[in-house]
Amino acid sequence: MLIDCHTHIWDVNKHLGQEVISDFIRVWGGSPKSLRATPEIHEEAMSKVDKAIVLAFKSLFLKINVPNEYVAKYVNKFPEKLIGFCCIDPNQHDAPSELKKCVQDLHMRGLKISPVYQNFDPNSDKAIKLFDLAQELKIPVLIHQATTFIRRAPLKHAYPSLLDNIAANFSDLKIILAHLGHPWEDEAIVLVRKHPNVYADISALTSRPFRLYHKLMSCIEYGIADKILFGSDFPFSTPEKAINDLLKLNEIVKKTSLPKIPTSIIKNIIYENSVKLFGKL
Repeated sequence: MLIDCHTHIWDVNKHLGQEVISDFIRVWGGSPKSLRATPEIHEEAMSKVDKAIVLAFKSLFLKINVPNEYVAKYVNKFPEKLIGFCCIDPNQHDAPSELKKCVQDLHMRGLKISPVYQNFDPNSDKAIKLFDLAQELKIPVLIHQATTFIRRAPLKHAYPSLLDNIAANFSDLKIILAHLGHPWEDEAIVLVRKHPNVYADISALTSRPFRLYHKLMSCIEYGIADKILFGSDFPFSTPEKAINDLLKLNEIVKKTSLPKIPTSIIKNIIYENSVKLFGKL
């Protein structure tokens, strides 16, 4: 079974805000058209996957708001295929009640948060309340504990090691580190090895073959390759492209004495690992 565990939908102009668009163009070039991720475009891109997690996105600090209702409406059209994760900003006064509403009324099945985008300390009291409630509701939490191209987003909140105490104190809470904690992948890897309840996805890394090869070799050496999950980070990539990038990853060491990543491990990342974690959601 193929599960894409990291995808987005949004209306670029309504939901992302000019700051995000401007910084995207400044860093990546191109135009806002390359950010387009309407439900219709998403549906077409996900045509070859069995299931996909669709993420809402909210940041009071950066004025980003892909509403939970917007994602839930789309996901509920295809309940056998799509899995909605709400996004709650811990800085909003009604954060806990909003999370309950999303799970109980909107039937969303996970939580997405991002200290770097939402500008909060993951060990703060307001964050702890959400972790505690997510554990009580028995839903997984996907955390963007990684870098960003947005200029004002504070990197001091981005380091994967900041989640060490959270993972230890909420041992029944399934935590997924987005983007393998890029560019602090080594911190993410030791965190995944240390805590049985912590996983990581490789979204946004499949287009960086040199980096991904080295980090997957580290995952193998640390014995955590079975906790690495497939994600495309749509619309920044597609499942088809991300899979092709993974399947040809060993080309980077062709004609060298460096070891190849076993094909079985690559195929497990694509088809097996996410099923063990998300198959029953």
